[in-house]
Amino acid sequence: MNRLTKTLHRQRLLASISLVALMLTPAFASAESTLYYNLQGYTLTGPAGADATLVEFKAFAVRDGKVIAVGEAADVERVAGDVSKRVDLGGKTVLPGIIDAHGHVLGLGQTLQLADLRDASSEQQAVAMVTEFANSAGQSASWVLGRGWNQENWSSRQFPSAAALDESLSDRPVWLTRVDGHAGWANSKALELAGITGASVSPEGGEIIRDSNGEPTGVLIDNAMNLVEAIIPADSAEQQKNALQLAFAHLNERGITSVHDAGVSAETIDVFQQLAASDAMTLRVYAMIGANEPKLPELLANGPIVTDDDMFTVRSVKIYADGALGSRGAALLHPYHDDPQQLGLLVTSPENIKALYELIIPHGFQINTHAIGDRANRIALDAFEHAFNSYGGRNLRHRIEHAQVVHPDDLIRFKTLNIIPSMQPTHATSDKNMAEDRLGKERMRGAYAWQTFLKQGSIIAAGSDFPVELADPFFGLHAAVTRQDRDNQPEGGWYPAEAMSKVEALRSFTLDAAYAAGQDSILGSIEPGKWADFIVLDQNPFAQTAATLWQQRVLATYIAGEAVYTIQMNTEAVDETSR
Repeated sequence: MNRLTKTLHRQRLLASISLVALMLTPAFASAESTLYYNLQGYTLTGPAGADATLVEFKAFAVRDGKVIAVGEAADVERVAGDVSKRVDLGGKTVLPGIIDAHGHVLGLGQTLQLADLRDASSEQQAVAMVTEFANSAGQSASWVLGRGWNQENWSSRQFPSAAALDESLSDRPVWLTRVDGHAGWANSKALELAGITGASVSPEGGEIIRDSNGEPTGVLIDNAMNLVEAIIPADSAEQQKNALQLAFAHLNERGITSVHDAGVSAETIDVFQQLAASDAMTLRVYAMIGANEPKLPELLANGPIVTDDDMFTVRSVKIYADGALGSRGAALLHPYHDDPQQLGLLVTSPENIKALYELIIPHGFQINTHAIGDRANRIALDAFEHAFNSYGGRNLRHRIEHAQVVHPDDLIRFKTLNIIPSMQPTHATSDKNMAEDRLGKERMRGAYAWQTFLKQGSIIAAGSDFPVELADPFFGLHAAVTRQDRDNQPEGGWYPAEAMSKVEALRSFTLDAAYAAGQDSILGSIEPGKWADFIVLDQNPFAQTAATLWQQRVLATYIAGEAVYTIQMNTEAVDETSR
């Protein structure tokens, strides 16, 4: 009997315990509820982390948007009381709604409306793609915008140039963000409007890439991107609403019911609140205030925001420590293996990081610090340790977003300081072609170290970092378990010792992700008392081979017991009140 079989063998006992507890709460027995049955259900139960238990169930009941019973159909119906509707799910698989612990909701909605350069295999193809997009959009658009280029996928592996864009797009400014969001590519018109010349000085935490003559090439790294982005017309509140709702639908279709939105402005918080007040949100959002928001002190003073239905929450802050590995902006302790002149970029200085921690923690807000390089991770950990020793806050479930390249000596500090590594499995499979080039083999010992974190008892919150990566969570589950891309390369997996099991991967996208937002008492599993956020799948991931985990089709997505996305299924819903 393997580990998974042994775990599932205990499900009936655990379900019975839950049902006994429910039978002591007679309020449920007199209320109408919906019974979902004829299904193959899986959920993690109990505390987050390694002590959680995978439970299999055949039915569950929902009342007023929350789960009231889980287990065998007859037992669930007995506890549920008056059943107003029975839904036969035709033997399909049910999982808790997926929680993406790191994404950019507005950015996704906006990206869905921009030139998508993710599939460009060369600078020339990227130029052709954006030119086609610009022509189809019509000449009325004042800026041509796009996202997704990645020079590491090109045979040249060289940054692109403004000159290449100028050949076909010289009349309008063009701004194209790299796939990781940490570099931008401008044409000469955009550089001119931004006032960027050979005499321009790179800002702190940023770099203007130059040619051999000292002239700007058109590529700007990290904080230097602000020179162009500051002059691009901002979206109106109405445009933001449209982009957010476009993103909601995109994510619901992929089985995502909740997102930890990694860095939002005060203006976007207002837009979210308007959508929440009008019941126009089909996605739970746990928003992190961007640390560069001018109104940050005011927002902190006003305290957390939590809507009554838990659809929108604000009680955390996102800080950027460094840039990204692909653009050599990740801050390293030692020079880049493939560029000995580079150490990366600190987007926020260590002194300012400490000052932000001192500002934020006394208000009871969680801190989520973006740190990709080993130097950035050490700076963030040092700042947390200083804060905890000086004025407390260890209990706020602080996080390091990405925790991508960590010095081996610093890995255990995540556990001792109670810092959650918030990691994105598809980053490893996307970065595998360049990470060793950037780091050398020695520094790979602390890179993308999921299993090392799990073995020391750290709780990993998993996400995708969309729109940097595609938002489909089953791509992430596949990457977590196989350490391979969707062509199942490399054979045997990339540093396979750091792979997760299926149970660990599912936990990181559900219960453990909820824990990382302080929401594990209301989200992350299909358990009595929690919101009925769940998805229906066409395949059973625990019966699939690991190699095919990404080939999953979401048939329906429910939030608080209401369908926010469905496709045609061979299911039967019987309304008992109409009989």
